[in-house]
Amino acid sequence: MSRILVLMLMISTYALASEAEHGTTDIVQRTVNFILFAGLVWYLVGEPVKNYFASRSQGIADKLKEVQKKLDESIALKKEALAKISEAEKFAQELVVSSKKENKIINDNIMSQCDTELEALVKQAESKKEFEERRMVREVVEDVLHATLAQSSESFDKEAMASVILKKVA
Repeated sequence: MSRILVLMLMISTYALASEAEHGTTDIVQRTVNFILFAGLVWYLVGEPVKNYFASRSQGIADKLKEVQKKLDESIALKKEALAKISEAEKFAQELVVSSKKENKIINDNIMSQCDTELEALVKQAESKKEFEERRMVREVVEDVLHATLAQSSESFDKEAMASVILKKVA
């Protein structure tokens, strides 16, 4: 049915578009031709144009929704990142405080160990000093005994023994 209507419109357009041979104006025919042509164009091209612009509008709306969704996601990610940054800053502050405490404890332990080792070294030095003093006294006594025994027993008297001891002590 629509094909027949289109065919009739095309024929009437051709028939009414002919030139007038008499001197009257053909404004009515031209207006009818234009209305028929506009109606025909609207009938043939109207739906595809409407569909094109509707689908284009829908495509733009869909893209806008996608962009809005991505924007919302990026805002959420930004909030998460800011939250993580604040948590990291708090952790860093706690870490600084705890490291200072640990540093103080370790420093105190090292100082107490150093004090203990220093006391042990002082005691060891004193005991070594006492040991060396006893060894020196023993050597002096042995030297005195060897010197006195080396002298003849005839000339051994108190005076000679006292002089040998005085020489070694001095």
